[in-house]
Amino acid sequence: MRWRYPFVFVIFILLFVLIISRLFYWQVVKAEMLSELAKSQYSGLLKILPRRGEIKTSDGFPIAANKVSYLLFINPTVVKNKNQTVKALSSLLNIAEASVGAQLLPDRLWVPIQSGLTAQKKAEIEKLQLPGVGFEEHYVRFYPEASAAASLVGFVGKDEEGQDKGYVGLEGFYDRLLKGKEGYSTEFHDALGRPIISEQNAMINSSDGDSLWLSIDRSIQFLAEQKLKDGIKRYGASGGMIGIMDPQTGNILAMASLPTFSPEKYWEYDENLYKDPFITNTYEPGSTFKPIVMASALDAGLITPQTKCNICSGPVTVSGYDLHTWNDKYYKDSNMLEVIQHSDNTGMVFVAQKLGADRMINYLTKFGIGELTEIDLQGEIAPALKTRSAWYAVDLATTGFGQGISITPIELLTAFSALANEGKIMKPRIVTAFENSSGEVFKMPTRISNIPISAKTAKVMTEILVNAVEKGEAQWTKLKGYRIAGKTGTASIPVKGHYDPNSTIASFIGFAPAEKPKFIMLVILEKPTASIYAADTAAPVFFDIAHDLLNYYGIPPSE
Repeated sequence: MRWRYPFVFVIFILLFVLIISRLFYWQVVKAEMLSELAKSQYSGLLKILPRRGEIKTSDGFPIAANKVSYLLFINPTVVKNKNQTVKALSSLLNIAEASVGAQLLPDRLWVPIQSGLTAQKKAEIEKLQLPGVGFEEHYVRFYPEASAAASLVGFVGKDEEGQDKGYVGLEGFYDRLLKGKEGYSTEFHDALGRPIISEQNAMINSSDGDSLWLSIDRSIQFLAEQKLKDGIKRYGASGGMIGIMDPQTGNILAMASLPTFSPEKYWEYDENLYKDPFITNTYEPGSTFKPIVMASALDAGLITPQTKCNICSGPVTVSGYDLHTWNDKYYKDSNMLEVIQHSDNTGMVFVAQKLGADRMINYLTKFGIGELTEIDLQGEIAPALKTRSAWYAVDLATTGFGQGISITPIELLTAFSALANEGKIMKPRIVTAFENSSGEVFKMPTRISNIPISAKTAKVMTEILVNAVEKGEAQWTKLKGYRIAGKTGTASIPVKGHYDPNSTIASFIGFAPAEKPKFIMLVILEKPTASIYAADTAAPVFFDIAHDLLNYYGIPPSE
């Protein structure tokens, strides 16, 4: 029987070791997990949404800001008189009693009732002192200038998870920077699940979004939008756009397009209006493209301003196609100055043939044609140039006068700026500085994109364009006393394999003053009905705006 005592003793020792091992496992090995499990029973994570950064024009005025709104919620476990609470809220919020009452289940701790409440409505509800009723502060995007620069600014909508997200324009391009970083805080609650406000800890990894400072001049933006609206109405156009840039910095001073939409009520408009047509619409530029081709031939040393066109006495036949001038008028032996002055298509065929396909492709590439300008807006596109093997004789000829090649308005404005800036193209930009939540401002440097032509070529081309304004078909609109360089463009619209004879895209591009340009501007009117020609439609709009801009900058007449 003596063996029983040692046996029992060993059993107790083993049980003791097993219990100690188990305690060690739970108290040491699994300690952290158990601690987190315990915390989850009396605490929870609250998501802290950061404040979205503002978007400000060059004078510091916010064209995209934030306003406070409130989300009303109810904790059913704290409500003392359910019927009274439901009746009071349904009356003040103008919602059905049934929709409120059905949500107040006893096992729920947090029931959202209505969002987007104003401070005034919040105060009215708070006066009732209803137990269990609370508010969460939210920020709602607000656009003080309504639809001004809507396509450029973009809007804030919701993503798949119901969170705020920027779409198109600046809101889309800089969404991650503007929205900031979400944070979290731990909220403790009692045994009944009621939050203990005094027991919230500090926010973790939260930061408000950065604000954007734009190159957009609010006065110039307003001017461009108003003049564009007037021009569309006056000339019966279906729409239009205007882009104004400082050629020496690449800063976009204004970018307007019509029709447009309201960023605050974007859902009420056709989605096609959201994108900025200045960076997303492609078109055949017509005669506004001629100075780019002419400058290329001048820079290559293939022509001079006095070079005579030996094929300008009549229509030119290329690969079986008869190419005419826009008005079927011809000028035998005209020089290059006169080719641009008369906007002579046959003269530009002569220039294009001098360049040849290889040089044409090379220079267009240096001007940035067929490539993104990399402007800081969401949605920019750029149709690629055709490969060398796809360039036939007729393609080369028609490209000379801006047909058969598709570009975006921002491509043309940027390329043309080389003529106004001693041959240099500055990378176009909208944002000039960032401001963090602490108020620190970081300026963005200007950058040279390309140098397609020499300063000498740019100067010669400028004089050719000044002559075009002084003596061309739009001379009746010119400003007396000012030397302005510019060119009209009346582009046919391709429709099902041919060009529509009754619809055009009328445009005018130019810069002023010619010697030290303060701005370069492109005006486009789509399908004007008062006249299909740019000299009668787009040119007057251009010079109307140019007059006000020269006064705005305080630039006196030079003559």
